[in-house]
Amino acid sequence: MYKVLIAEDEGLILEGISKIIDWDKLGLQVVHMVRNGMEAVTKLEEEPVDIIITDINMPVMDGLELLTEVRKKDKRMRCVILSGYDEFQYARRAIRLDVENYILKPINEVELENILTEAVEKLKKIDHGEKRSIISKQKLLRFLSGEMKEGSTDYFKELGIHMDKPYGVAANIKIKQKNIKEEKMADILSYLKEECKKHDMHFFNYAKDEIILLFFTDTAEEACLMSYFSQLQDKIEAFFEVLTFFTVSSLFTELNNLRPALKEIRKLQKYIMFAGYSSCIDKSYVSGRKSKNIALDEGYLQKMILAKDRLAVNAYIEDLFVNNIAIEQVTSDVIYHLSIKLALALQNIINEFKLTKKNKLKNLAEVIEELFRADELSDIKGIFLLEIIEIMECINIEDSQYTPVVRQILSDVEHNYREDMNLKTLANAYNMNTSYLGQLFQKEVGCSFSQYVTNIKNSKAKDLILKTNMKINDIAKEVGYTDASYFYRKFKQCYGTSPASLREMKNY
Repeated sequence: MYKVLIAEDEGLILEGISKIIDWDKLGLQVVHMVRNGMEAVTKLEEEPVDIIITDINMPVMDGLELLTEVRKKDKRMRCVILSGYDEFQYARRAIRLDVENYILKPINEVELENILTEAVEKLKKIDHGEKRSIISKQKLLRFLSGEMKEGSTDYFKELGIHMDKPYGVAANIKIKQKNIKEEKMADILSYLKEECKKHDMHFFNYAKDEIILLFFTDTAEEACLMSYFSQLQDKIEAFFEVLTFFTVSSLFTELNNLRPALKEIRKLQKYIMFAGYSSCIDKSYVSGRKSKNIALDEGYLQKMILAKDRLAVNAYIEDLFVNNIAIEQVTSDVIYHLSIKLALALQNIINEFKLTKKNKLKNLAEVIEELFRADELSDIKGIFLLEIIEIMECINIEDSQYTPVVRQILSDVEHNYREDMNLKTLANAYNMNTSYLGQLFQKEVGCSFSQYVTNIKNSKAKDLILKTNMKINDIAKEVGYTDASYFYRKFKQCYGTSPASLREMKNY
């Protein structure tokens, strides 16, 4: 049975509504009877309902305010408005809240019963549609995995797929997760539903951020089809302010060839790391790409890490993941193999220096999981640079033997990095020659004093970016930068990625 909440501040009317309707006959059960909207919100948190019947004028929180709160969390719930005010402004606001109907007092029993009957039928349709969507998604997964026979006409019939035109093509839409919310995805799906009415097309919400399209056509010109999907991509990105990546299959001539087409577009999705979002690609994009080995110089990498040479490490990672790949035109598998090799090399360094218990360092499984969730080369590069710099910092802490004065300076920086610190002031404080103190610091720490302060500031900023939702400009001020653009420049020099890009990577 569907559950009902009645909200009405007049006790006699509240009691009357509960008695004038044969709730069992309609398949309904009244579970909450409340006197205002705030009380209704509390009861809904305890036990949600399927239908709300509410007066507009109530104390504490009125009916329209109640429905506004409800609609923030529940689009399915059906709502009926009761009011003694026949005013357009109420009706207009009610329409925006997807209200089932608007009834004037005194309440007509037959009218209310008819409205409730319509609400029950609408709920059944919604629930049936959701159930069918779940079943269709399960069948699609079984079809893609090979569990279902390719010639299963029952499957295509269940999904309402009929190939009435000579050619078909499949496309996969991936939407950048940062941009996608449940409401926005619902709007995109509604838009695609309208597109399906204009063309012989079907779509399936394959995953939270992915949609599969099947497009049937009379033309065998792949250029025309690519043009259509490119235009569709432009419209979706412009209308809904999201970033997407489209992959388009080769043409097929019968539904039995659908599985290879779906496998093709799924495989092409790996090339998002090269093409990036806002791209629409087909098999021609990967034509001529080579599967070859990109050499990793572990000895050189370890040398640069031990020397704490961040610039050299940045340049080497850039060379591995950008320059080599651009020149060689490699396949996506080459990137994954290179990433695994680099992850293993870093794990070897962690084990060799016994850094495995350090809180900020990830184990091999965690790094690999991050890599396979990353979409673009910049994300992969950023993951490695962050991990390498953490290793450098742990090695500094663990293995360097500092003189007392350098140890004191490091402590001063840790506590006062937000201030305008300089070596000359510190040298005066410790009665030392500025030049000598600078040379001593460089020798023991491995970088200049000013660079060390910058590294500390950037490390603190990195933690705030990853662990809080503070605005980037506020973080810059928090760690002691007065100029946000200067902070961006120094941060990118340190980590090889901008603060904004790192914030995006927070999701991976």
